[in-house]
Amino acid sequence: MPGLTYRFGVFEFDDGAATLTKSDRPVALEPQPARALALLLSRAGDLVRRDELIAHLWGGDTHVDFDRGLAYCIGQLRAALGDSADNPRFVQTLPRRGFCFIAPVEYGRSTFGVRRSSFSAGEAEGAEDRTTNLDQRTANDRRAAAAALLLATVAVVLLIAAAAGAWTLWRPRAPDRPIVAVAVFDNETGDASRERAVAGIADVVVERLTALGPSRIGVNGNSPVLRNPRADRDPRAVARETHASYLVAGHLQTKDGRLSLLVHIIRLDDGTHVWVQRISRPPGDALETLDEDVAAQIEKAVRRIVLNDGAQAS
Repeated sequence: MPGLTYRFGVFEFDDGAATLTKSDRPVALEPQPARALALLLSRAGDLVRRDELIAHLWGGDTHVDFDRGLAYCIGQLRAALGDSADNPRFVQTLPRRGFCFIAPVEYGRSTFGVRRSSFSAGEAEGAEDRTTNLDQRTANDRRAAAAALLLATVAVVLLIAAAAGAWTLWRPRAPDRPIVAVAVFDNETGDASRERAVAGIADVVVERLTALGPSRIGVNGNSPVLRNPRADRDPRAVARETHASYLVAGHLQTKDGRLSLLVHIIRLDDGTHVWVQRISRPPGDALETLDEDVAAQIEKAVRRIVLNDGAQAS
């Protein structure tokens, strides 16, 4: 069925083609504001409730921010008509209720007054036909609105991702230095009297490595994950919580009737051992100097492997 043409002031609107002209010149109008105008014109002089307009524009299958979408739609319509919400000539807002087209409207040879009650029976019947035509276009327009919303959402996500990437590139960076985590050493001898001596080794190692200089190396010996026993220590968790590249760990064991401390340096990105040293002690050793001996060997290995300090390689 061909569309109907409405004339009001210097404007003419064809609801079949959804085109608006001003003094016979086309006026740009997006599809949703055009559909809103068609409904308002078909009920010129009457209140069109907000929920009616929302249902007409989006139907029940589309989920958007209707208040924001409706405000945008009416704003675009007013911009096309050169209208104002504060001093309207065409579209009047009735707060919390809806909208009303208040200008005289002509259709064909008949003049539509501002009041709907002045319509003849034939005109009212024609208005119902126009509403039917508008509803037939609803499904396609709803799909177009949903597609537009999806594209807008993707654009926002990409914009946020780009902003995050820019922040990552431009944010102040920490000094480019390796970080070494030092775990509390484990007493696996079963002799509780050795707990204190073994637990103190890590503190001496931290002190020794920190003395190499904070600009050269970062040392982390305080994270809770470093206090877990060896069986419960996950290298990935250590890397995540300490931001370290290497882990220093050690275990006091009894082997062949002798005490020995097995010390490791582990690269955390792949879990591989890059340095292992076994330090043996007599069975009755009080371990009084073990911490200093271990710390010295670990410092030498860290200089060579982590800091690539050729001067200390020998």
